[in-house]
Amino acid sequence: MNYSKFAVVGVGRYGHTIAKRLAEKGTQVFAFDPDEEKIEMIKDEVAYAVTLDATDLRALRMQNLDELDAVVVAIGENFEATVLTCVHLIDLGVKRVIARASGDHQRLILEKIGVTEILTPEDEVANVVAEKLLNPNIVSFLQLPDEHEIAEIIAPKGVIGRTIEEIGFRNKYEMTLITIKRAYEVTKNGEDTTEEHIIGVPKSETPIKESDTLVVFGAAKSVQRFIEINESL
Repeated sequence: MNYSKFAVVGVGRYGHTIAKRLAEKGTQVFAFDPDEEKIEMIKDEVAYAVTLDATDLRALRMQNLDELDAVVVAIGENFEATVLTCVHLIDLGVKRVIARASGDHQRLILEKIGVTEILTPEDEVANVVAEKLLNPNIVSFLQLPDEHEIAEIIAPKGVIGRTIEEIGFRNKYEMTLITIKRAYEVTKNGEDTTEEHIIGVPKSETPIKESDTLVVFGAAKSVQRFIEINESL
């Protein structure tokens, strides 16, 4: 069972999808929106849904949001409300404040007020946001039918230095290692830099290095289990 707790402020189409995806993963999700109709639409899909104006500091304080793992601010067109909500959440000591922005100008403003995790519709989709919240090790993923996925995972500390055979991707975790993206130090124009390259089809004796990104295929629950077990070692 996943004991993570998240809140989504603003449950229009974007926020609703994030909240629903997180809830499907077994987390506790708290949904807030000033629109009663939107709250009515989502109340049966999350643990807690309430009509609330997130720009009201007193109303936010009553929700004990500092006890949650993260709060996603997914307010739509009203950017002023997004900014004020983020300021309140930071002042309340929320661990992670993740906000939606449209364009570089809004991103800059959010950065100035202290928001470090900023989403834009162009480079983030709701399902990826939910997956990253649950598994920070996941760089990206492609969702497939029947709850399977191809995911790029930052190598968990528990597999570093071990060979593919020792890890037992297929036998122990019921997933397949497709390939490895590995960082290499190179010199270009007299300057040292790092480039990432695919190492092809990994061999059983190939060891995993700290800078590796693993490209795997399997059931979503198998990928999550692999990360949880090896990140805790």
